[in-house]
Amino acid sequence: MGDFTLDLNDDQRSVRAWIHGFAADVMRPAAAEWDEREETPWPIIQEAAKIGLYSLDFYAQQFFDPTGLGIPMTMEELFWGDAGIALSIVGTGLAAVGVLANGTEEQIGTWVPQMYGDAADVKVASFCSSEPDAGSDVGAMRTRAVYDGAKDEWVLNGTKTWATNGGIANIHVVVAVVDPELGTRGHASFIVPPGTPGLSQGQKFKKHGIRASHTAEVVLADVRVPGHCLLGGKDKLDERLARSRERAATGGERVKNAAMATFEASRPAVGAMAVGTARAAYEYALEYAVGREQFGRPIIDNQGVAFQLTDMRTQIDAARLLVWRASWMATAGRPFTSAEGSMSKLFASETAKKVTAQAIQILGGNGFTREYPVERMHRDSAIYTIFEGTSEIQRLVIARTLSGLPIR
Repeated sequence: MGDFTLDLNDDQRSVRAWIHGFAADVMRPAAAEWDEREETPWPIIQEAAKIGLYSLDFYAQQFFDPTGLGIPMTMEELFWGDAGIALSIVGTGLAAVGVLANGTEEQIGTWVPQMYGDAADVKVASFCSSEPDAGSDVGAMRTRAVYDGAKDEWVLNGTKTWATNGGIANIHVVVAVVDPELGTRGHASFIVPPGTPGLSQGQKFKKHGIRASHTAEVVLADVRVPGHCLLGGKDKLDERLARSRERAATGGERVKNAAMATFEASRPAVGAMAVGTARAAYEYALEYAVGREQFGRPIIDNQGVAFQLTDMRTQIDAARLLVWRASWMATAGRPFTSAEGSMSKLFASETAKKVTAQAIQILGGNGFTREYPVERMHRDSAIYTIFEGTSEIQRLVIARTLSGLPIR
């Protein structure tokens, strides 16, 4: 592990330029169309697969980048292109992280490649955690997984919601309750293989933003999966549950559940997505302000506009630094003693909402129309303060970490 640095190396700069080219040449020209269609942009995903951008190998290379900057760099450039299409391209990654965070080496090698498919037969995956009555409150989760020892199978029942790629995925990763008495400590993650009977798509949501990304309910009705589909294996689960029961009885330290382990690992990446959207809106607003004339001069010649752009750029750079710090710490194995992962997502998410709103203001009436992309960017930015832990939850995590108290 190298020392922390703000300089990308030659390989990273080359990869960033490659991704940026795809975002500029393929994603941006198609962004408005797929936003209006509100459909998964399969042709764009396939184009990404053809060049190796949508592939297990590529994301593995970025994930194992020793500087920790591979994933945030990739996310920023893709979401600079378009948030909805980008989420369709990277949404599989959350399911993959769920397997990487909780699975055995054999499970990782078996299931993660099936999440992506190949250029000739593109696949996607879905991570299913939220429920109609259990979003931020994961302790309210009701989806149950019951072990059938006679058949060495787990039987899953429940309904998941807000699932990216839910119902259309080749592989679903489902978080379920295995021991209700343990609350969040009694959760486990399961692979639901393709074509498993009992899994179906429920309602598909028509959303305010990121409309090119498929979001739907996933209904699980007596879904049976083999014992080897329990991530981490039953022996490890039994040990963890026994440890949790002992700690619960003695009031000891809490054990992280499967969903939280996934979200904790992905929060800096979500922050990088927000930075990409914010940067796109800022760059468009800057170019517009330089070229747009009112009262005989460019509108950037007015302090009211120039100072807004100054603040926008400052906030974007600050957000990127927080994301990079958290990403480097995670790769270096340094604990988030001050909730640095949550800090990065919180600040970057709030920055994206603010910057995209300022971009609309700078464009005036034009910014309020769909003829200009900042309107779409503003709609897209709203999701960053909601999914994978709302801004309120991030503040709660940070406050608890800093104080050491169970703040509610």
